[in-house]
Amino acid sequence: MTRDSSASSLIVGGAASSPRAPLPTLPPLALYIHIPWCVRKCPYCDFNSHTASPVLPEQEYVDALLADLDQDLHAVYGREISSIFFGGGTPSLFSAEALGRLLEGVEQRIPFAHDIEITLEANPGTFEQEKFVAYRKLGINRLSIGIQSFQQEKLKALGRIHNGDEAVRAAGMARQAGFDNFNLDLMHGLPDQSLDDALSDLRQAIELNPTHISWYQLTLEPNTVFWNQPPVLPEDDTLWDIQEAGQALLAEHGYAQYEVSAYAQTGHPARHNLNYWSFGDFIGIGAGAHGKLSHPDGRIVRAWKTRLPKDYLNPAKSFQAGEKALTNDEMPFEFLMNALRLTAGVESRLYPERTGLSLESLAEGRAAAEQSGLLQVEPSRLAATERGQLFLNDLLQQFLT
Repeated sequence: MTRDSSASSLIVGGAASSPRAPLPTLPPLALYIHIPWCVRKCPYCDFNSHTASPVLPEQEYVDALLADLDQDLHAVYGREISSIFFGGGTPSLFSAEALGRLLEGVEQRIPFAHDIEITLEANPGTFEQEKFVAYRKLGINRLSIGIQSFQQEKLKALGRIHNGDEAVRAAGMARQAGFDNFNLDLMHGLPDQSLDDALSDLRQAIELNPTHISWYQLTLEPNTVFWNQPPVLPEDDTLWDIQEAGQALLAEHGYAQYEVSAYAQTGHPARHNLNYWSFGDFIGIGAGAHGKLSHPDGRIVRAWKTRLPKDYLNPAKSFQAGEKALTNDEMPFEFLMNALRLTAGVESRLYPERTGLSLESLAEGRAAAEQSGLLQVEPSRLAATERGQLFLNDLLQQFLT
């Protein structure tokens, strides 16, 4: 998901005067479940994660998640769930028993699509063969393994709890547990990383033959240790060389780039994330989770949950921390900041289908973006050019007044 949360204060040219139509069909519906605990907080991490105590409150948290979901059910109109994503934190800290009770409770409340994708984030330092076999038996059919690097000095710099050998073994254990669809998360642009270092990590990942690789540059985010104590990162020229050589290596081995930092073998893009990027709907449950739901009358509402686990588990406090209905002025930016991350963009018809606004509300910004070479001149699609992918913020600026 994009980290840009500035859309709420932006005014998009032409949109304010456009009436919003009732949505002809509601978009696919997904479920995001946030497990906020980690063995240790990494210095680069700005997600809502907290160091775990020796005994996790599994039963209480599952009870809270299901109660949280109950409060959102009125807004989903009997729709089915197309994908579920357990994110964190480190969801693999939870037992199979706890996740099984949770999934059973979810399915009792909302029907699952027959081909539902259920992804669990896991870290190599939490891999236990028996536990992961049990996860697979629950119906969890995709893993996302947080490798970040296979090189010990880089892992140490990133504050990771696993070593390179554990990272390699984790991929093999995933396959032995029955997961034939799994993602490896890798970073580049790490402290003191050379081009050879970065390509070595990629080659090792490719050798493990995952169906999907998320490969993204380390960025220094506010409210992290790295923000306050910045490490020495590679020069811009080195970062550019890493990006170009890495993309070529991934393509050579059959990993097609379909999003800014996502590469997949044929037939294996992350369906849950594709739903985000195509402005689909998702319920978010758990401490700090975010959601976005469309309504037949054209309203589109974003909501967010209480952030601190102790508050989320407190019966005296509300699960929901806030919500906001998107205005016509905000809608184009909200749609495009997701859709234009996809290398192929989206079909133009998806914009009125998912927002209730006409394509005319984009006309002025679209013409300017095409003229500047940032947006493809293709009436049937909304897609960034190669240059537009590199300067996505500049592209989005074309739709502001």
